[in-house]
Amino acid sequence: MGPIYSISDAIDMLRRRARLILGVILLGSVLSLIMAMRHQHEYESYEVIQIARPVVSDELARSTVEGSSARRLQLIQQILTTRGTMLEIIEKYGLYDDLPGLKPQAKVNMLRSAVRIEGIAAAREGYSDDGAISVLSITARMPTPELAQQVAHEFGHRTVELSKQTRIENARATLNFFDAQKAALEQDIEALDAEIEAYRATHQLSLPGAVEARRDEISTINDGLLDIARERIQIERSMELAAQSERPATAERLRKDLSEQLATLDAQRDLLEGRKNALERLIESSPEVERALGAYDRSLDQLRDQLAQVVSRRNEAEMGFLIEAERQAERLTVIEEASLPDYPVTESRKKIALLGLAGSIGVALGLAYVLEWRNPVIRSADQMERELGFRPVVVVPYLDASAPRRSLWQRLTRRFRGPRAPAE
Repeated sequence: MGPIYSISDAIDMLRRRARLILGVILLGSVLSLIMAMRHQHEYESYEVIQIARPVVSDELARSTVEGSSARRLQLIQQILTTRGTMLEIIEKYGLYDDLPGLKPQAKVNMLRSAVRIEGIAAAREGYSDDGAISVLSITARMPTPELAQQVAHEFGHRTVELSKQTRIENARATLNFFDAQKAALEQDIEALDAEIEAYRATHQLSLPGAVEARRDEISTINDGLLDIARERIQIERSMELAAQSERPATAERLRKDLSEQLATLDAQRDLLEGRKNALERLIESSPEVERALGAYDRSLDQLRDQLAQVVSRRNEAEMGFLIEAERQAERLTVIEEASLPDYPVTESRKKIALLGLAGSIGVALGLAYVLEWRNPVIRSADQMERELGFRPVVVVPYLDASAPRRSLWQRLTRRFRGPRAPAE
């Protein structure tokens, strides 16, 4: 059985539930005002950074910093949102000082959610996407316009400086790497040169053409040995002739003299043969020495080729470092600085209060209707005729002697509604 079927039923419900409705509306209005007064306005300020193309063309001088701009900006964003950086910015601008009980990590999380960094991809070339970013937007939402501007500008400034610093550090690291490679190769070449010189000195090959000189010396020694053999033959022949033609005393004296000459020739022959044998042993080992020297020369050539390549790349790295230091490569420039916002981005307090008032009215009417629906009572002859199908002959009003006298408004509304049937 529904309680409301006509305007008179609705008016009767409002009259009977007026206290409840007014109480709910009053309570809801007070709560709405409290919420509106406690509502904190927030302002947004944003700074726009453009990723400018290199001033010096890559065909003329190429930077050593490789990779897409999107990846580099992602790394910068990760550095900016670290706990240490966030705490520095919070302490610098006194953020969330009105919340002394807030933990540092909670402050960091609040600042991370209040700052938004977005990149706009560059236009594609054909069907390829190189991951380039053309514009970077940094938005900060804060309780005051000044804080929003300062925080957005701070993040924009740190982004530009981090980009410049990371590019220079990468270029410097590349240059330092090739400097270290160049120094290491130069040390290896010096060490190999010293080893080659020591090997040559050990094998008496300090001068070029040593093998040919040894062969010439052996030939000379052979000539000397041949002369000694001839002289020896002559002396021995003279001894034989003296023994045959001279007197014994004279022959003995000549034999002694010739024997001394033979001893001298024998000593010279032994010396020359020893030198000859030593030279022959050196010549016999010369193929192995030549192979070792060839291996040394090949190793030395390889090191020199590597040094030439490293020097060339080191020169390119030095040019890339100069380009980065002079900011002639890809760079970040601020094309729109953060400004003071004129209006808050959150809803106004007046709107919140009006919405709360409207919601309170709706809740009050709904609550009154629910109470009427849970207590379906026939209160008039019209309701009896509608619900039961017949009209009562007599309507006896409810009289309460202890009840206070009705007001003029109650009497008028009662006459408008007609007599009320007694409750059943």
